[in-house]
Amino acid sequence: MSLPVEEELPLSALLREGTRDDHGAANSEHFIEQLLSGALDRAAYADLSAQLLVVYEALEDTSAAVRDDERGAGLVFGELTRVPAIERDLAFLYGPSWREEIRILPATHEYADRIREVSGSLPHYAAHSYTRYLGDLSGGQIVKRMMKQHYGLDDDGVAFYTFPDIPKVKVFKDAYRSRLDGLDLDPDEVAATLAEAHHAFHLNRVVFTALAKIHC
Repeated sequence: MSLPVEEELPLSALLREGTRDDHGAANSEHFIEQLLSGALDRAAYADLSAQLLVVYEALEDTSAAVRDDERGAGLVFGELTRVPAIERDLAFLYGPSWREEIRILPATHEYADRIREVSGSLPHYAAHSYTRYLGDLSGGQIVKRMMKQHYGLDDDGVAFYTFPDIPKVKVFKDAYRSRLDGLDLDPDEVAATLAEAHHAFHLNRVVFTALAKIHC
């Protein structure tokens, strides 16, 4: 569902409403449905974690440039950094030689390459940051619970979905949305943010499709 850019609506509301269908479609991907239902195995979850590493390495490398942007610096939160947590998960799931064990899919490289390609653009960074981090803090918590329930994981292996520096998730999400709304983007930049958010969901779904071909 695409919404017209309306200046009276804050960016966070435009993104939420404008990507509602994208979000639903991503959650309905066969790989995700099977993984959350317990129909797959720990190897499938481990493979997903490996793909996430590459995506977040790109996103968090990009954060460094955004910190130097006068408007965008406030959108970079150290509490959200995920790469070290994913690395801990991979060490648990694959063992100490995990870097040699994991395989990164072409679809994942495409996703990460896109993030790096647009790294100099605040609207594009905002789109990727929003779609990833807000998802981790929301639906990601359901994923965490299901992985522990179905695949014999305790806190080890799900560090990616654990945010020890964010004790009150709702308060943090409200603060994040406030920073997003305060970016002072012009109408063209808002439109670019919305378009990139759609593209980010598409790239994410392509990764899920590739994982489904292997594990489902």
